[in-house]
Amino acid sequence: MLFQLGGPDSLEAVEPFLLNLFLDPDIIPLGPFGLLRRPIAKLISSRRCIPVAVKYGQIGRRSPIGTLTERQRLRLVQAVSPHIDPVAVVAMRYWHPFTSEAVDALGKAQPLDEIVLLPLYPHYSYATTLSSLKEWRRVADRANWGQSAARPPERTVNNFHDHPLYIQALVQRIGFVLRQFPDSSRIHLVFSAHGLPMSLVEKGDPYPNQIEETVHLTCGLGAQQYPGWPRTHLLCYQSRVGPAKWLQPSLTGTIERLGGKGVKEMLVVPISFVTEHVETLHEINIEAREEAEKLGIKTFRMMPAVGDSPLFIEALKDVVLRAVGIDAPAASASLSATQ
Repeated sequence: MLFQLGGPDSLEAVEPFLLNLFLDPDIIPLGPFGLLRRPIAKLISSRRCIPVAVKYGQIGRRSPIGTLTERQRLRLVQAVSPHIDPVAVVAMRYWHPFTSEAVDALGKAQPLDEIVLLPLYPHYSYATTLSSLKEWRRVADRANWGQSAARPPERTVNNFHDHPLYIQALVQRIGFVLRQFPDSSRIHLVFSAHGLPMSLVEKGDPYPNQIEETVHLTCGLGAQQYPGWPRTHLLCYQSRVGPAKWLQPSLTGTIERLGGKGVKEMLVVPISFVTEHVETLHEINIEAREEAEKLGIKTFRMMPAVGDSPLFIEALKDVVLRAVGIDAPAASASLSATQ
């Protein structure tokens, strides 16, 4: 079961997608005002749908996440098939295929021995991983499991933010883009992660610590493998919604600060995204690029998401097989080669 955020598959789907998003208490906690969640969510989604639809209109009139996640699913099935007989389904949190649709598909499959829950969020967060797993439990507890007499035992992959092959996949992607700079060691490497309300961080959400560890591991391995690895790197956060306090510094503020210092070259790494989203294709590659140009930054590049790259699929293969107790020789060999 591959969990992802989901995204609107048409411009008409933008408003209902946003409504589903803002109805999730794990995304925007309202505390004692929880009873007002639906009217507040309807108000926010109705107001935001027009400007958000404009953004989707500029990147193909739909979110690419459905197509890109399907590619990951197919590649992962191919990778694990020599070791297990897999049935793989995608469960999106806020748009089709919803978790209920994914569970229905599992119920129609042959009897299952085990279920591996694999959130495609490298970093554990209450707002993403936990929200998807909560929705899984709500749906799965009342599902008809068809040919299976009962729900099969579950194995959960909570995160893979420090997996050697995931780190290697990031370093490889960054390395591809570094070749576009005459002297890559002098550029500013800007890691941009999806933001998170500070209210969740204060409750103990491990997300920011895991993000920082991924950045540390990526730069450590990158410096070993690339002589021209940038000497300067920064971490910032994007996609803030609403007036509440979120993780800082912001991507916009970081670009403004660098531009004010006379920085001319930067590479933005969307560190928490494993496929392209509106957050990468528009918020970074259009909005942030335009802001950088206004501030005199001459060369602005964005690292493509790891997507279905062989190294990333090998990382997913490894965590899935380990979850079911299989230490595949190919996976072990790849791991030892990158440690």
